Amino acid sequence: MSDPEIRDDRAAGRLEVVSDGEVVGHIEYFVLESPERALVPVHTIVEPAHEGKGIAGSLARELFALARREHIAVASLCPYVTRWIERHPDEASSARQDLLAAAKDWLRAHPGRF
Repeated sequence: MSDPEIRDDRAAGRLEVVSDGEVVGHIEYFVLESPERALVPVHTIVEPAHEGKGIAGSLARELFALARREHIAVASLCPYVTRWIERHPDEASSARQDLLAAAKDWLRAHPGRF
């Protein structure tokens, strides 16, 4: 098995872990534009055969690294990422309540997206 690669498919709204040419895990997200730009993770999914290998944690860590590189916040609506934030306060912080509310509003306005 080759070393997994993490890639951002912004057009599809997916941060993916690829191993041996196969997507073995991903975070589905969207980019919130208002009240400010933010990455909003909605679901974290790891293929059953690849669970327990740290893939979800690697995805969460890369999501926050991506947000830091773009100088934007992460407003998590994903239960896994939200728990990851709580366990890694040195690497990530929770978004402001207004960003979370705006992210929830966006999700309600786009019911078929996720």
